[in-house]
This record gives sequence, structure tokens and C-alpha cells, in this order.
Amino acid sequence: MDHSTEGVTLMAAFISDVLKNYQPNREDYEELFAKVKNLDLSDPESMVPMQIYNDLCQWIEDNLGKFNLIQVGRNVGETTFAAMVQQGMIRENTATPLEVLQGLKAAAETMISDPKKRGWEIVEKGNHHIVMRRTQTFNSKLQLGLLSGLVRKTNVSGVNVDYERSLEDGAEFDDYRISWM
Repeated sequence: MDHSTEGVTLMAAFISDVLKNYQPNREDYEELFAKVKNLDLSDPESMVPMQIYNDLCQWIEDNLGKFNLIQVGRNVGETTFAAMVQQGMIRENTATPLEVLQGLKAAAETMISDPKKRGWEIVEKGNHHIVMRRTQTFNSKLQLGLLSGLVRKTNVSGVNVDYERSLEDGAEFDDYRISWM
């Protein structure tokens, strides 16, 4: 996996999503908010450096734990889902898990600017599962919440997301198995 972030930017809305849960008690998270002090987040569609996004996620993982980051992933999923509906990539009330995850792949290509065109790949699809590969430098744990939140917005139940393969265990990429009933 190529971990470089040189020239990679993403929409400011995603930075706001990362900070959303911590905004009410901002004074308790001064170090986190200091990382964005030089960013103008007033325009959610403005592009900001991916490295700052990654630094925020790493700080949350290191200082607040994996489950906080999974919740942040759900925030990112809400924004991503709304943008996919607004852009006509999916239908809000009738999208299938496959349509939503195909939409995620397309959304990553439009909401993230990467000279190397990294993002998401659909590796495998079945009747009740899909395997997605993360090829971009997004935080690995945050994606558990993102993928779960997105598929939960469809008309399925029993959504589960887990690693099929992970960088942490020596794989070349993180592959996520998303399953449902």
C-alpha cells in the first residue's frame, strides 16, 4: 500500500465530521483542535490536505481509542451518504448495499483529489456480502464505522463489518468484509 499523501486533498466537510463529536467540549480536546487552527472549514466543499485528516484520526485513535474512531466513521458515512443522494449516485430510500458501496467508490473519486487515483475497490460481491479494498490512506479503523453506517442506511439488517485481510496483519491492503442478513 502506498501511504503517501503528497498532493492528496479531501473536502473540508470530512474534517468537520471528525471534529463533530468533540465540538461541544472543545476545551477538553485542545490538542486535537490545534491541528486545524490554520484551516478555514467554513466552506465544506473546499479542499484541505489529507495529511491533516489522517493526523486527526490518528490522534483520536491514540488518545481516545478505536471505538471513538468508529463513531467518527459513522459521521463521515452520514455526510458521504447525503452527498451521494444529492449527486444522484444513489436513491435515498431504496438503495441496495451494492449500490451504496459502488456509490462510495465513486464518491471517493470525486470528494478526494489524489494524483494516484486511490480510494476503494470492490474485490468480491455475493448475495449477502461485499468485500471492499481500501487503497487510500484513510484511517483503517474509521472505515469500520463508515462502511457499517453506509450499509445500515439500506433496507437490510444484521450488518457486520470486519477485516478479511489487514495491513496490521501483514497484508498489502485492508480488505473489509461487509455482510448482512
